[in-house]
Amino acid sequence: MGKTAEAIAEGVSIASAAARLAVRNHILVETIAHDAPFEVATFAPFAHDTLISLAEEQEAAAALAKRQRKKAWGKFTDPDGTHDYRDRDMRNLRKRHRQYVGVAKELRRIAEDPHAVRTLVEQSRDAAWGDVEANLQRRLRVEGMRADLDPDYDKMRAARMQSLRLVDLPKLAAHRRRLAEEDAAPAVDAPPAPRASGVDLTELDV
Repeated sequence: MGKTAEAIAEGVSIASAAARLAVRNHILVETIAHDAPFEVATFAPFAHDTLISLAEEQEAAAALAKRQRKKAWGKFTDPDGTHDYRDRDMRNLRKRHRQYVGVAKELRRIAEDPHAVRTLVEQSRDAAWGDVEANLQRRLRVEGMRADLDPDYDKMRAARMQSLRLVDLPKLAAHRRRLAEEDAAPAVDAPPAPRASGVDLTELDV
């Protein structure tokens, strides 16, 4: 892999991380703040648009590098500032242009790949649920008191129940599905995956 290809791959990696962060935040807002159910298909358009927006940013950077290269051509005097390019900067500016264009092209390709978009949404979902779980565990460790001694118990119970629905039950269901898939014996029926709708959450004391 050449240096340009490596730079493009690194740029795509950074942009993908930014996309996951944006989608993660969107999932947190919609599923928790707005109490909406999670469906990959619901968040796929947002993930697609986020990738396209990042690609457009790269294309704008490429256009700027091209303009800077044209402006620098034939100038041999000392520069007046960091972005006051000269003829000797032509090579680096041309390289930057290729890198920006390459990153934008790859981001647009990812955006049009349904499997890649689904993977992005699922990774963002895992990150969002991980944040919820970590925040809940941190709160439980800090308080460490019985329900009858916790003045915020009733107020925070809704958040704990939301975490149970969004984090614990889906993780349990995924675990049970993996166990069922790994069980190769045809005579043994895999137990059904638990569903939140089959659990009376109002009876749980969390």
